[in-house]
Amino acid sequence: MEALIKRHLDLVNQTTLDFKRQIMTQLPWEERLIGIKGARGVGKTTLMLQYIKQNYSLSLKAMYISLDNLYFSENKLIDFVEDFVARGGEHLFVDEVHKYKNWAIEIKNIYDSFPKLKVVFTGSSMLEILNSRVDLSRRALVYNMQGLSFREFLNFYHKTNFNVIKLEDLLTNHTEIALQIGKQFKPLQFFNEYLKVGYFPFYSGSEVLYYKRLQEIINMILEIELPLLRNTDVSIVGKIKQMLYVISQSVPFKPNISALADKINTTRKTVLEYINYMKEAKVFNLVHKDAFGISLLQKPEKLYLENTNYMFAIIHSEPNVGSLRETFFMNQLSESHTLTYSEKADFLVDNKYTFEIGGKDKTKKQIEHIENAFIAADNIEFGYENKIPLWLFGFLY
Repeated sequence: MEALIKRHLDLVNQTTLDFKRQIMTQLPWEERLIGIKGARGVGKTTLMLQYIKQNYSLSLKAMYISLDNLYFSENKLIDFVEDFVARGGEHLFVDEVHKYKNWAIEIKNIYDSFPKLKVVFTGSSMLEILNSRVDLSRRALVYNMQGLSFREFLNFYHKTNFNVIKLEDLLTNHTEIALQIGKQFKPLQFFNEYLKVGYFPFYSGSEVLYYKRLQEIINMILEIELPLLRNTDVSIVGKIKQMLYVISQSVPFKPNISALADKINTTRKTVLEYINYMKEAKVFNLVHKDAFGISLLQKPEKLYLENTNYMFAIIHSEPNVGSLRETFFMNQLSESHTLTYSEKADFLVDNKYTFEIGGKDKTKKQIEHIENAFIAADNIEFGYENKIPLWLFGFLY
């Protein structure tokens, strides 16, 4: 216990409050049980430590622990919690719950046994909160955490102070908004940097090291999290890597599932399972015809890598510019909006707005007879009418 306290104090003391993610102000921290899911490296640990530092300083009424600590290989979480509460603990922050066997059962028992204790836990994007044996969905409020938006990237790396823009405001007032931002800063100057290295908050100036870490994250998902959380056989990892490489060469990939199955020598059903695993792990983003009633065996209409940085890390060459634009748009809007397949354009957003993605010379010919239709155009500082700068969609969260 003393070693855990020392580790907690060291981490809180080292944590800075210079930049805080938007999700910090959105989470209901006073609720009894909150879960935060997200890909490795998006900043879940930092988020919790910042909240502790901001609200508790070094008081041991709050404490951070990680369940991959060797202490929990021989000690039960619930026994630790009993001791923590007896010492006056009020708010517990539990990291890496998926590394701990029977984590859901113990979290449920903690929730039921210590009604005055507030618990925040984090885990893999693949974490199953709704479980046939232990249903935490009635107890826990669960949130997904993405990587940095373009807006957060500018605020974090370039010390700006831009606020979130709602989609409806952006669509109505995008010219004025873009001109106002342009008076303070030239976003296009750093947009390509964001597309290459801006999504995860650990870029330190070396693209080589950054992409190496992204590759390690993907390998950890495939080699550790998939077997641990989806009971996949380690022997299929090679096939999933092969599929990932094939798909990354032609993102957005319009899947021919049978052809892909033949290419990696497996069944159609297995390929669809792999694709859905990679979606759950936040490696893929999928676009379906309908947002409702999607089954595991339903073929997606289009498939993207989850973020543009993955495109550079996996492909090892300059990605197709059209694919890059669509991947960015899909990633930034999927945080708070639902994107589905459009027969006449690239995306249908919230079943209401139609979007065509393109370069600065993209015309409205393709969408001119569609209601609530817009162009998201790259390489323009500001737009007019229904033509909106692509970079501006990076200000939605």
